[in-house]
Amino acid sequence: MDACHTAGLISLEQALEKLLSNKQVMTGTESIPLTESTQRITATDIISPINVPPFDNSAMDGYGLCFADWDGKTPMPVAGKSFAGQPMQGELPRGTCVRIMTGAPIPQGVDTVIMQEDTQETEQGIMFTRPIKQGSNIRKAGEDIAQGSCVLAKGTLLSTAQLPLLASLGIATVEVYRRLKVAIFSTGDELQAVGTPLKAGQIYDTNRFTVSLMLEKLNCEILDFGTIPDSPEKLKQTFIEADQQADLVISSGGVSVGEADYTKQILDELGEIGFWKLAIKPGKPFAFGKLNSAWFCGLPGNPVSAALTFYQLVQPLIARLNGHSQWQAPIRFKVPVITPLKKSPGRLDFQRGILSANENGELHVATTGQQGSHVFSSFSLANCFIVLERERGHVAAGEWVDVEMFNGLLKSE
Repeated sequence: MDACHTAGLISLEQALEKLLSNKQVMTGTESIPLTESTQRITATDIISPINVPPFDNSAMDGYGLCFADWDGKTPMPVAGKSFAGQPMQGELPRGTCVRIMTGAPIPQGVDTVIMQEDTQETEQGIMFTRPIKQGSNIRKAGEDIAQGSCVLAKGTLLSTAQLPLLASLGIATVEVYRRLKVAIFSTGDELQAVGTPLKAGQIYDTNRFTVSLMLEKLNCEILDFGTIPDSPEKLKQTFIEADQQADLVISSGGVSVGEADYTKQILDELGEIGFWKLAIKPGKPFAFGKLNSAWFCGLPGNPVSAALTFYQLVQPLIARLNGHSQWQAPIRFKVPVITPLKKSPGRLDFQRGILSANENGELHVATTGQQGSHVFSSFSLANCFIVLERERGHVAAGEWVDVEMFNGLLKSE
């Protein structure tokens, strides 16, 4: 690709900087039950109301004693039992030990627990068959989580890893950001709803369906404005209504250079364009800007381009607007490619790939095949992007390439 075809294109890094700079959280907050908080974002630091564990307890099944009472040769009589939920009452008598089970509270006077395997029962009491270390096998109160400590920071996504932790602390409600309101619509006379018979020259509106699925995974509130025909008047009215109702407006199609691509000119009228046209493939015609109230992202019309630009650009923007401060961009790493790849210099190229391991456990990647922006089947076959540098050309089998694994937005759960 020569310079005249890449003039005016901005890099992915420049686009992300413009997308994410100075964007404040767009949402208010609400207090909701813990049982309804999956995939929500914490709006405050969550502080532990208790110690975990709440009391000193035994890490082993065995016997507890006072270390100072052990002389290394005399059996110690068993003075009682301490089980989880049935602790020993009172203080351990001097010169004795207590039968204790894992998780049971440590009785008064006990400072050491010896596991069952290192003891021997005799008529006179319990013998300890190995040297004893003072303080062993006791979990201290607050050793895991101290009362008053921050267990989850503001901006944390609540999921399977976090919610049981909060439940273990007895936290029944959490303060979270309200869900981001996202308006979506597609543009084009040729688009038809999924499930409706196609007429001559028509195609199914898969982009809006794809965007909706990804927004659901990001737990956004979706305002679906449907398919808008190639009419400047109807498209402008849709923009006005969407801007009034949403925090973010996402359209699909209409940001290219065709005669019926009105999105860009309407955005010029109703707001301002931050950037338009990226030096990436697929996905060059991506628009970002600001309407009167809402932010705006215009996705390309080709299905692969729409999905890719949503993944690489809209996903981190939504994380920022949603208050998800701990969101991380996918990690890239290098592996050899076992199939040749076609590429022209000029744009950063995201090809769909299949990462796997050979018989020696060594990772390598292969192409899914055709990489056209209309070949959406490549996503169903792939588990990663093969990311080829902007000025790189064709890649031969055996060369090393950057790989970016799909996160939960694209991979099967």
